[in-house]
Amino acid sequence: MCQLMGMSANVPTDACFSFTGLVERAGRTDVHKDGWGITFYRGKGTQTFRDLTAGSDCDVAAFLKQQSIKSDIVIGHIRQANIGALVLENTHPFSRELWGETWTFAHNGQLEGIFDKLNLSRRFVPVGTTDSEFIFCWLLGCIAEKFGEHKPQNTRMIWDYVYELSHTLHGSGVCNFMLSDGLSLASHCSNNLYWITRRAPFGRALLKDIAVTVDFAQETTPNDIVTVLATEPLTTNETWSKMLPKEMLVWEKGEIIARYVE
Repeated sequence: MCQLMGMSANVPTDACFSFTGLVERAGRTDVHKDGWGITFYRGKGTQTFRDLTAGSDCDVAAFLKQQSIKSDIVIGHIRQANIGALVLENTHPFSRELWGETWTFAHNGQLEGIFDKLNLSRRFVPVGTTDSEFIFCWLLGCIAEKFGEHKPQNTRMIWDYVYELSHTLHGSGVCNFMLSDGLSLASHCSNNLYWITRRAPFGRALLKDIAVTVDFAQETTPNDIVTVLATEPLTTNETWSKMLPKEMLVWEKGEIIARYVE
């Protein structure tokens, strides 16, 4: 199964440390070698990097590990292909425009029979052939149809509806996903998704998959709040919280603003 990574922070933050740990699992310490991708939000704009090469051996991934791209929302993904050919259009994350905002989505798991169960709108149509992009288009189509041409001022209504829609997916299999409109980051757990919030006093962290350590006290201010999410914990010396099955958390500026659970 694929693996996810996400980040929500209250200030633009460098996700290089977490990304370094993630791409080690893309062919070196794990089997997720069928492409990788990562999206950084910078204001209303995004920077997305995707490649079909195993992330652990990819020159583009190696370049990104040396950069300091600061972002307040990040969604990353490493792929172990199940549905859809090994082509770039099937590589996560996927993005679409809605209400003048870039929405980004990444998913892991397999959903049986989903192509026959869900009806897509004409506005959001997959480019590739994955079940992941298909359900992203379905989610956005449902959201656009329910709320119309303008985004509701009370954005909690959107996330209430996304959680309601997630119930439709549960019966078809495993559906861990991350979805963002550039303001909030929703993380939905089907079976495996962990998170950690780092805040003052900051300490040192050691990656699980490669001998890299960072002292966050040297990289942050006392006011910083940074939450990192991953399919499996990325560090060995910190305590990660595991989300419950069918739980969805919505994050803004590193903090939970909404929690949904059965």
